[in-house]
Amino acid sequence: MHRNPRRRGGGSPVHFDRLLVWMAFVGFGSAAACAAAPPASRAVEASPGWVGTWAAAPQLTEPGNLPPAPGLTGSTLRQVVFVSIGGSRIRVRFSNAYGDGPLAMTSVHVAVSKGAGAIDASTDTALQFSGKPSVTLAAGDSVWSDPTSFALAPLTSVAVTIAFADTPAAVTGHPGSRTTSYLQAGNTAGAASMPSAAATPHWYCLTGVDVPRDAAAGAIVVLGDSLTDGRGSTTDGNNRWPDDLSRRLQAGGAGPPVSVLNVGIGGNAVLSGGLGPPAVRRFASDVLGQSGARWLIVIEGVNDLGGAIDDAVVQRLVAAFGRFIDQAHAKGLRAFGVPILPFGGSMYDSAAHQAARQSVNTWVRTSGRFDAVFDLDAVVRDPANPNRLLPSLDSGDHLHLNPAGYQAMADAIDLSRFRPAPSDAR
Repeated sequence: MHRNPRRRGGGSPVHFDRLLVWMAFVGFGSAAACAAAPPASRAVEASPGWVGTWAAAPQLTEPGNLPPAPGLTGSTLRQVVFVSIGGSRIRVRFSNAYGDGPLAMTSVHVAVSKGAGAIDASTDTALQFSGKPSVTLAAGDSVWSDPTSFALAPLTSVAVTIAFADTPAAVTGHPGSRTTSYLQAGNTAGAASMPSAAATPHWYCLTGVDVPRDAAAGAIVVLGDSLTDGRGSTTDGNNRWPDDLSRRLQAGGAGPPVSVLNVGIGGNAVLSGGLGPPAVRRFASDVLGQSGARWLIVIEGVNDLGGAIDDAVVQRLVAAFGRFIDQAHAKGLRAFGVPILPFGGSMYDSAAHQAARQSVNTWVRTSGRFDAVFDLDAVVRDPANPNRLLPSLDSGDHLHLNPAGYQAMADAIDLSRFRPAPSDAR
């Protein structure tokens, strides 16, 4: 699924003539940017005692989504993230996983966001790295900040502000943020506002926020494409379906805290192609590497079905799902599946593509491999034409949902599946 009108993703290889038409229609990015494999992992792993409250899946940023002028080098970037659960302390993760040189951060601050690039200055807190205010990440590296006291309420928008020195030409980021970031020249990491900043709807270098957890708390990790990344949601509205699920979980009020970590990538495929590293390559880092992960929701595969279709594609896709389940179970996570949602009337629609979708969905529903299935296909499809989205939930492209559709998806998730017990802790 895709992030923005300039960057839409596909799945399996297609015949050349069809590929040219498809690329012209969807504005597909370069193969190098789309299919870049994650580097050999030097990332800091999740550790006991913490649980993720926000996450974004890193990827190599395509040229069309790079930071605007004045660029990162010698500038300050303020980014806003919407966390799920709260805590009295936090740590923040930064990544140069796809960089082609060192990334130097001279000062990093966190604060409660007041919107439009402003912060609540009374909450502004400088982060440290091994006791120092600055850190340099080599190409391929990631780092957690030192834990620091910070009164973080659930469902809060937090500003993370980075003053950069030198930065690499190849930028690690998450283009599908659907959240405005603010970039201006010079070091203004602790400024209450950034009135001269350039606005950009992307995240860069920022991949996680953790809070301390008790033995029974846990995180839901949602592995997906642009339906999870939020194509069709409102910029700065935090109304992607994982955000809506977070609100439902917090409104329940009973039991240990449960967070939702959105590791969707617009345009992403499970097997190969698409945008960002395919799910089979990023599963270990983006899912199993999340602090306090207890549950996995897999809602991906439509981009793999978006190209040429045969039985081998379907078989490879369900085999990949089976491996995800096995790897999750080996780490103590419960794995939940979601059938591929309707795409009738979209660029992916054909009789062959619909038949492939039904084959995959039959396996998801009936194989018994998942610990449970959330049948969101049944929730959002048009009863009069089950291959299509319900018109009132359709964003207009017949592939992605609007905010009402994402709310319907979140509302259909059975919250009783997320009841951690102390014995689940790891």
